[in-house]
Amino acid sequence: MSNDHVSLVINEQPVTVGAGTTILEAAQSLGIAIPTLCWAENLTPANVCRLCVVEAEGARTLVPACSRACEDGAEIRTDTNRVAQSRRMVLELLDSTNDLSQSPELQTLIDEYGADSSRYTDPATPEPSPKIEDDLFIRAYDRCVLCYKCVEACGEDAQFSFAISIADRGFDARVSTEYDVPLPESACVYCGNCIGVCPTNALQFKTEFDLREASDWRPEDQEVTETICSYCGVGCTLELHTQDNQIVKVTSPADHSVTSGHLCVKGRFGWEYLQAPVYRPPSDP
Repeated sequence: MSNDHVSLVINEQPVTVGAGTTILEAAQSLGIAIPTLCWAENLTPANVCRLCVVEAEGARTLVPACSRACEDGAEIRTDTNRVAQSRRMVLELLDSTNDLSQSPELQTLIDEYGADSSRYTDPATPEPSPKIEDDLFIRAYDRCVLCYKCVEACGEDAQFSFAISIADRGFDARVSTEYDVPLPESACVYCGNCIGVCPTNALQFKTEFDLREASDWRPEDQEVTETICSYCGVGCTLELHTQDNQIVKVTSPADHSVTSGHLCVKGRFGWEYLQAPVYRPPSDP
């Protein structure tokens, strides 16, 4: 085998991939699904959630598929009892300390692996008190699973603003601005890329938050329309999410060659001019 390629076996299926390919990528090429949480195709693997662990023959511990490069001759199993038990434990711990109700993907995994967080008698769920400092997005720390995605999107992977990072340690760890200053006083440029990668709605469009508060958030009735951002000549693709003919949020495809899922403040939030309130003159007394 050349130095440019490696051959391995995943779930008894042989595969040859380029050197440096991760186990996750190799498995995906075979149509084998491996659950992820802190991984995203447009971010550097953070290696913190351990939901993607798999069993490698000869390895003492389970290995993270999202960041472990394939080795020639390796034999990988993604579906053993040991793997399932580890993933179940991770899901139970996350569910016992966070509100995962707004994460359909995690709810599906909880059902699939039979995770039962009720057996933990003393959950450490933070108080649900979302921070609302502007009209663009909110922060709900009771839904944050510390996946680091927002930190990486704000840093070297996308925006290079470095407005947020993980503060404190252990049970007190949280995503915070420098010196815990209000967001408008931080280095935040309101690109919203942190919202785009958040897997649990801990970061959420204010429009979505308001609709949920009014019990009127209806994803099943929403349509997604692709268009090109009109603010400059870069050519970013926008996905307009509309409900009742009103834009409720804007995203971008993670696999797009221009944006890689990331946008600026204008592309992410500069759409309200399309649905400005209709002026109604005061009625005569």
